[in-house]
Amino acid sequence: MSIENYQFYYCLIGKADKPPILFLHGFMGNIDEFNEAIKLLSDEFYYLIVDLPGHGKTQVLGGDDYYTMANTAHALINLLDELKIPKCFLVGYSMGGRLALYLTLHFPERFHKVVLESASPGLLTEAERLERIKIDTQIGRKLTRTIEKSDFYVFLSNWYNQPIFGYIKNHPKYECMIESRLQNNPHELDKSLRFMGTGYQPSLWEKLQVNKIPLLLLVGEYDKKFISINTEMAKFEFAELKIISNAGHNIHFENTLAFVENIKYFLYAAS
Repeated sequence: MSIENYQFYYCLIGKADKPPILFLHGFMGNIDEFNEAIKLLSDEFYYLIVDLPGHGKTQVLGGDDYYTMANTAHALINLLDELKIPKCFLVGYSMGGRLALYLTLHFPERFHKVVLESASPGLLTEAERLERIKIDTQIGRKLTRTIEKSDFYVFLSNWYNQPIFGYIKNHPKYECMIESRLQNNPHELDKSLRFMGTGYQPSLWEKLQVNKIPLLLLVGEYDKKFISINTEMAKFEFAELKIISNAGHNIHFENTLAFVENIKYFLYAAS
């Protein structure tokens, strides 16, 4: 399906008369990211899952500027329009969580409630953003040098050694997750990192202050960096913070049951 400069690869699951939820995956994820969570949520909702630009089978038909957060957000709103979904729930993980927050703050009329898993409003200062751009550029160079699948595997192994991921490598389905990540194109991932990375995106901290949409902030107990970030976000009255046990950055993978239980409780709770 083509929307302006995109050909989104997406899937609708369930019955259209159920409350709709849009799920947004993280960096190096794809349309299958939330499969286990959706199975547990069962037939209670109507699910829209999509490969974000630079990931999976979605194609960016325009220039590199169409990988940016602002353009991606507008394209997703256009997709919701074409699918005749005027308003929905929204769940975003990590990079998808940053995008979900951008959507919430720029298109608040389109979302009932929003779940942000291991997400942030970006970096507050220009100096921090420039430093992060430098780091992401170096990571992108490593990605584009992964000519063989074995090189990409090594890259992923190093990526999941980061402290925010806790003990994810001990998970019995870790290799299955890696196999899913390997389906991505490293050169496309590089573009996503460069144009929708934390350094490139505008800071959302100031706009967050006037938000009116209820937010559920989920962070894993081993993810100290994002516990700190989300504790700051939780100071706003519209935000509720939940620290999930037995999980690092990737909560929906490591503790799917707790992830689903918190989503159901939040979405069904009275506003």
